[in-house]
Formats: sequence, C-alpha cells, structure tokens
Amino acid sequence: MTTRQYILFTIPALIWGSTWYVIKFQLGVVDPLLSVAYRFILAGIILLLFVLISGKKMKFSVKEHALMLLLGLSLFGINYWFVYKAETVLTSGLVAVIFSLIIFFNIFFNAVLLKGKIKKEVVFAAILGVSGTALLFKNEFSSFSLNPEDYIVLLFCLGGLISASLGNILSAYKQKKNIPVLQANAFGMFYGGISMFLLVLLLGKPVTFDFSANYSLSLIYLSVLGSIVAFSTYLKLLGEIGPDRSIYIALITPVIALGISTIFEEYRWDVFALLGILLLFSGNVLALRLKKQKVTA
Repeated sequence: MTTRQYILFTIPALIWGSTWYVIKFQLGVVDPLLSVAYRFILAGIILLLFVLISGKKMKFSVKEHALMLLLGLSLFGINYWFVYKAETVLTSGLVAVIFSLIIFFNIFFNAVLLKGKIKKEVVFAAILGVSGTALLFKNEFSSFSLNPEDYIVLLFCLGGLISASLGNILSAYKQKKNIPVLQANAFGMFYGGISMFLLVLLLGKPVTFDFSANYSLSLIYLSVLGSIVAFSTYLKLLGEIGPDRSIYIALITPVIALGISTIFEEYRWDVFALLGILLLFSGNVLALRLKKQKVTA
C-alpha cells in the first residue's frame, strides 16, 4: 500500500475505535432505530450541503440513485440498527468481536459477487486477526452465557454483518461504475436515515429526543466523525485496495476501543490480551502487504 492508503486506513480505524464507546451514550432514552435515523439524516444533510457548496456533480440517473438507496439501507441503516440493538444487551467488546467476522463475509461476497479471487494469504490473515480479537475479549467470553434473549441478539448481529458486508461490496461496485464516493455517501446516508425514520413510524415506535449533553454531543460526534469522515476515507480506500483487504480496519478498531476502555472503563490487560494484540497486528501486516488483486464487477 502507498503512504496515502495507509492514511486512509488509519483515519477510520482511529475514529471507529472510539465509536464503540460513544454509541453507549446513544442508548437508553431514545429507541436505537430512531438514534440511527437521527445520526444518518444529520450526516446526510451536512454532506449534501458540503457537496452542493463545493460545486461537485449532483445529477445522477434513476439507476444510480437506486444503487445509493441500497447502499444507504445496507451500510447506513439496517447494519447500524442491528449494532445499536446488540449493544443494548451485549457488551461492546462482544459485539466488536462478532463484527470482526465481517472479514470472512467480505472475502466470500467479493469472490461471489465481484468475481474476486480468494487468496489463502488473505484467509490466513483473517484467521489470525479474528483469533487475536477474540483473545482480547477472552474474559468477556468466559463470563458470557446464552439465554433466549441473547440468541435473538446474536441473530441481529448476524443480520448486521451480512448487511454491512453487502454494503461494502456495493460500494466497490458503484465506484467501478464511476459514482463518486462523497456524493454516494451523501445520498446514501440521507436515504438510509430517512428509511430508518419511516421504519420507526411504521413500527409505531415513539418519536422522542434526548436533549442531554451526552446524547446530543455523541450524536454530533457519530454523525460528523463516525459517519462523514470515517466512511468517506474508508470507502475511498475500499475502492483502491478492494473490500477483502480494506475491511481489516474491523480488527484494528477493537484495539483502539480497548485503549479507551482502559481509561474510562478500567479494562484489565493480561497475557491473553497481549497475545491477541500480537496475532491481530500480524494478520493486518500480512493482509495490507499483499498486492492489490484485480476484480471485475
């Protein structure tokens, strides 16, 4: 990878590493589905205004808008609804480990839908990374016991994984169709947020807002940094190096989340966590040093 691509990798990793903790401030008063709607409607409006002011292309065909709608539903809607829902029951650490499995979904969907070649080095790197992530949260796994409610939440996690992975693949496809990342994100976030708000109304959930500083400031942080900045850099990287390699960001973010948890939630490090860090970074180094493989949409 080039220096520029390493920067594109680092920015979303640092931001998303903090969002696992920040999302906790969104839970409680406002329904998770409504919080997702607020987040991406706000992000979409801000990004649309930026695109308009900067004079970038805004005219797209009906088919292109349909692709951006699908992107919004998969990557900026259903995916995050399921993440928020999961975090109301499971610890953020467990959710981070489960969502690190998105690497395997991306490898699979990249091969099936974009005709990308499955390379054994990429799969081996994914196994190293996910194993390392699991070791980081070994204590949370050992104290975890399934009950009927947890089975439902795990299904939510699986649905979120599939939705997010398909969103990754869709982004790679639309970039090959020369739909710019910023404009696609702007419309996609707005469409995704509006779709989630309509779902709130359809399900009869109460439309409320939490005016506390914790909720309001975390909403702004998640909309501007966690959505606009992080997704714009990540999806640009995805278009350059492919969805199977760019998604290794999902393995770095739990490490950053743990650093924050060490400060604010008294996470205790042990030999298993240190071994997990070693495996995780080994998997990332192996994956990111691989040459970009050609994919055809």
